[in-house]
Amino acid sequence: MATERVTLLSSREIEKMRKAGSLAAELLDHLAPMVKPGVSTQELNDEAERWTQAKGAISAPLGYGSKKNPFPRSICTSVNEVICHGVPNAKEILMDGDIINIDVTPILDSYHGDTSRTFFVGEPAPEVKKLVEVTEECLYRAIAEVKPGARVGDIGAAIQEHAESNGFSVVRDFVGHGVSNVFHTAPQIPHYGRRGKGKRFKPGMVFTIEPMINQGTWEAIMLDDGWTAVTADGLLSAQFEHTIAVTADGVEILTKRA
Repeated sequence: MATERVTLLSSREIEKMRKAGSLAAELLDHLAPMVKPGVSTQELNDEAERWTQAKGAISAPLGYGSKKNPFPRSICTSVNEVICHGVPNAKEILMDGDIINIDVTPILDSYHGDTSRTFFVGEPAPEVKKLVEVTEECLYRAIAEVKPGARVGDIGAAIQEHAESNGFSVVRDFVGHGVSNVFHTAPQIPHYGRRGKGKRFKPGMVFTIEPMINQGTWEAIMLDDGWTAVTADGLLSAQFEHTIAVTADGVEILTKRA
């Protein structure tokens, strides 16, 4: 993927991305009141699927991947030590003090709105609250780096500097990505790196920034389902994601909340 040519989207295409992104943000807002102790991740999935269909959209994750192991649900629900791609199920019940990242990607008029947010379940412990807050700060520090002429490495450096200065680590196994009417495309956006390195940004580039920040080691382990990635040491992981577009004079968040 790293060697693929980056497609620059037209203003018409970006407007479609804007509508899909707005729908994705609205979906997370819709699910937010359900995030409480006693709710299963399957319930969150089922409501997301119902709502998405009612809006005339479809869920990109459902059936995504290989024919041998397609993703079986409509959203990803990553609880506590799960870094990403957690599979909703009826037996996984949220408990007070948990954190959960909900990652949604509705497809509207063929274009993808990709965003995620980490939610508190009940009352978080202070150290858990700090992890989640720093992770969200990493996302917005990274977005602030984006403008024409800046480089991919500027994003990773901003995230890594802030996460590590707060005693956390940055997951390296999963990256942000280009997105349009294709779910995952060039460019890849690592969440660690060096300033001044990597591909230069140009107006019309559209991609996700989705830092995954861990309490302990950055290393990940893949579970037997072939999707769920967890921290190697069992400590917590948090994530926030936006889809952004490079504009003539800076950056636009396409999945911004209303």
